[in-house]
Amino acid sequence: MPTTRRQFLTYSSVVGAGAMVPLGSAAAAHAADTRPQSAMRLRRDPFTLGVAAGDPESDGFVIWTRLAPEPMAEDGLGGMPGMPVPVRWEVATDERFRRVVRRGTTVARATSAHALHVEVRGLEPGREYWYRFASGLHRSRSGRAVTAPRPDQMPRSLAMSFVSCAQYEHGFFTAYRRLAEDRPDLVLHLGDYQYEYTANAYVAPGGNVRDHDGPETTTLAGYRQRQAQYKLDPDLQEAHAVTAWAVVFDDHEVDNNWAADVPENPEDQRGFTARRAAAFRAYYENMPLRRTSVPRGPQMQLYRRVQWGRLANLHMLDTRQFRDDQGCGDGYKADCPAAVDPKRSITGAEQEKWLLDGFGSSQARWDLLGQQVFFGQRDADGGPLKSVSMDAWDGYAASRDRITQGWVDAGVRNPVVLTGDVHAHWADELKLDYDDPTSRSVGTELVCSSITSGGDGADTGAQAHPWLQWNPHLKFQNNLRGYVNTTITPDSMTADFRCLGRVQTPDAPVFTRATFEIEDRVPVLNQTADNPLAGAPTPRRGQSDEQVTRETIERETARP
Repeated sequence: MPTTRRQFLTYSSVVGAGAMVPLGSAAAAHAADTRPQSAMRLRRDPFTLGVAAGDPESDGFVIWTRLAPEPMAEDGLGGMPGMPVPVRWEVATDERFRRVVRRGTTVARATSAHALHVEVRGLEPGREYWYRFASGLHRSRSGRAVTAPRPDQMPRSLAMSFVSCAQYEHGFFTAYRRLAEDRPDLVLHLGDYQYEYTANAYVAPGGNVRDHDGPETTTLAGYRQRQAQYKLDPDLQEAHAVTAWAVVFDDHEVDNNWAADVPENPEDQRGFTARRAAAFRAYYENMPLRRTSVPRGPQMQLYRRVQWGRLANLHMLDTRQFRDDQGCGDGYKADCPAAVDPKRSITGAEQEKWLLDGFGSSQARWDLLGQQVFFGQRDADGGPLKSVSMDAWDGYAASRDRITQGWVDAGVRNPVVLTGDVHAHWADELKLDYDDPTSRSVGTELVCSSITSGGDGADTGAQAHPWLQWNPHLKFQNNLRGYVNTTITPDSMTADFRCLGRVQTPDAPVFTRATFEIEDRVPVLNQTADNPLAGAPTPRRGQSDEQVTRETIERETARP
């Protein structure tokens, strides 16, 4: 990859600028590769995109950064020259790095847009650490991460937050900063980390507050640039720096409502495999993922588990890459035959078996499914027809039934599904037979609203949405933006639905709109708090059920 004059001027030659590499360290293996470049020093700060950690285990985690002194460069390479660059990293037990316990040097390469993924090992279980990077005279900000407990240990608690759907143009990422201020042990991102549209193609009610740079993302350079634009946001950088994340993608990291090898628009079919490969590569380069998730062209191993001692297993799912195409043309459809076809799957057979095997071997107190789209049934028609989303698990009812029956048959103690996608908070109880409202609940689902997608939204009563009338297993809905904080103990799981009154103006405060508790071995939702926000936007008075239903469907299926 040739180096342009502008990229060359990013560097200055410095005699002896190379990092000291301890003999016998992993970095020493790269000495021959890094020595020619160790005499080059970056003139501008390359750590503009912040730092991140991910996928914690009991002895370590992944730490990430990407060198980009010119992060919005149109070629997607961040203003870096086409040569390897050595980067030093260190992990300490204190914020001021007085007690460094691990350090090394690794190489950032042009072929991966100078992204770094360091899998740190040899740490103590169940404690917090701080990490940072350096190159030449430049040092990154520090980040914090918490290691998981030992696999045989029952910890007192886990503070876990989950988020989804951050459309950059629709609002400010204040919710990410508020999440960072809450200081969880672990964050799950359940998809739609970034959106693919060009500026003003997808407009929020009330208008967009900022613009995407560049055209709709279809190329590797475009996806890299878009990821950089999001990573530049200071609120998002705070959320990444506060603790480790476990991430999965949904649709907008690639293309709206894509399904396996099928794009949203049939006319885009010819180039979709290359587009998917480009999106996957940029996603990996910009996320704190382990090497087991390195893409191979248009294939990527994303589903995996994070174990938190004997307290919780987090099964992180991929409901895009292996699904059958949405039935009946997508959208909300009534009595679609494809939705109940037993041969159709949203996970694919291999992932379904992996998940069911995981249920069978689990000894955790709580089994959490971190995934993208609504799991429980939501009938949008109060009459005799059943109108459901073809993109959600409702469009793959037999697949949902097999998963639900699987955790029942395996005797999973406390199954809880965690969901994003729908740009509103929801909470519901899960059934084997949704058509019988008296049937017992066999699990619960917690759904987080969006960080920004859909704009400000509106505050509503906890049970004001009309769908709750004819879907009695649905217990809560709210249309403000925000995220969910959970506290998981051996005896219960508490969920705080955190909300912001507005996201289209910056720096809004956060508040807990509602709190639900799930008791050990009791798969029902107990609401313990209901806190409307005075002064928050409210829906228009006098709306009919039909109007609310139409607006809900429009919000969930909005597209340019």
